[in-house]
Amino acid sequence: MTTHERTTPPAAQGAPAHVREAGPAAGPGTAEPAPRPGRDRYLDMLRSIALVRVVMYHLLGWGWLSVVFPSMGVMFALAGMLMARSLDRPARRVVMSRVRRLLPPLWAFSALTLALLFVEGWNPVEDPDDGGTWGLVRLFTYLVPVGAPPYPFGDDWAEQVAGPLWYLRSYLWFVVASPLLLWAFRRVPWAMLAAPLALTAVVGTGLVTIPGETGEAVTDFAVYGSCWVLGFAHHDGLLKRIPRYAAVSWAFLLMAFGLWWASGHLGPEGWDLNEIPLAQATWSLGFVVILLQYSPTWRQLPGRLRKWDRFITLSNNRAVTIYLWHNLLVGVAELIVELGYRLPFMDSDRGNAALDATYLLWSFVVTLPLIALAVLVFGWIEDVAARRRPRLWPDGPAKRSSRGARGARRARRA
Repeated sequence: MTTHERTTPPAAQGAPAHVREAGPAAGPGTAEPAPRPGRDRYLDMLRSIALVRVVMYHLLGWGWLSVVFPSMGVMFALAGMLMARSLDRPARRVVMSRVRRLLPPLWAFSALTLALLFVEGWNPVEDPDDGGTWGLVRLFTYLVPVGAPPYPFGDDWAEQVAGPLWYLRSYLWFVVASPLLLWAFRRVPWAMLAAPLALTAVVGTGLVTIPGETGEAVTDFAVYGSCWVLGFAHHDGLLKRIPRYAAVSWAFLLMAFGLWWASGHLGPEGWDLNEIPLAQATWSLGFVVILLQYSPTWRQLPGRLRKWDRFITLSNNRAVTIYLWHNLLVGVAELIVELGYRLPFMDSDRGNAALDATYLLWSFVVTLPLIALAVLVFGWIEDVAARRRPRLWPDGPAKRSSRGARGARRARRA
């Protein structure tokens, strides 16, 4: 297991595969209510793009999408920025608030996932790798993602569903570590930006190998640590104090190194940076530096972008739900499309060839309404976790009653 969104999905390969990616566009539990004065719609747009790219990667299996837009680096940077802003309040309260926003949506997802695994006959006590009492103990990671959740070894469906939970593990540890990381960053900012890259060069290249889940967690933390700390730098104004030409020049050098390193370490998926930790770390950091250096402050989306306003609002308010459920729903969509081969009028070489040629298109068409259904059925849990008034389809400003305003003030204090 490596540190990334992984594996090419069944729609692209014809068989289930384990996928690691992404997280909700800004990190679980960080989405706030719909646009209001003071909210930066440029950053909201980046979250939405990142989330869409995650879904498309898992649906289509195109590894080069990790080069076109490194979603994970963007999401960790934006989450780090929000965390730095929140840490103006007492650290313990902020950490508990972030954890509280993350867990209830995870519990809903875990309940269904575990139910399906148990119905299939999986018994964690009899797991060949981590059975017995330890198998039962590891089920706790479905409730609090301190580690990778267990699932039946060799079960492609289970790997596809549980695989993306790596992001929640990394996000949780970043949140817990943020008070210390921010304290250190404000004393030695450049060292804190560089340290994760140096660690990636050690543990992400095979120079030093840490076995098992611990190695995966350390590598994930290293690969995206600089992006998280970069969020601190953006919040504190450090990036704005660097001449743009200097920041962009260094960013391009980092990105060029990332591509050069990737070119010599291509795996079975080709230009999939998620399988190449050092390339992922450097390319993502340089890419995000440029995005933030040219970052405008939009209170409203400008011009033609305004037609995407409702979608951007919805995807920000339901980022956790979309992230948690999308990969499972990609698998469900593929099962539905597979039924097309059984239709009477498809029982011919020509019919099968037509469906083969349009398989990805039909998977895309079926996946979108399934994700919309998940938003309707499970999305309101994000509101409850954030102590907001539950809404089924939050694609616009929330209507505020006096009671709702008091609840929002309590949530901000939490």
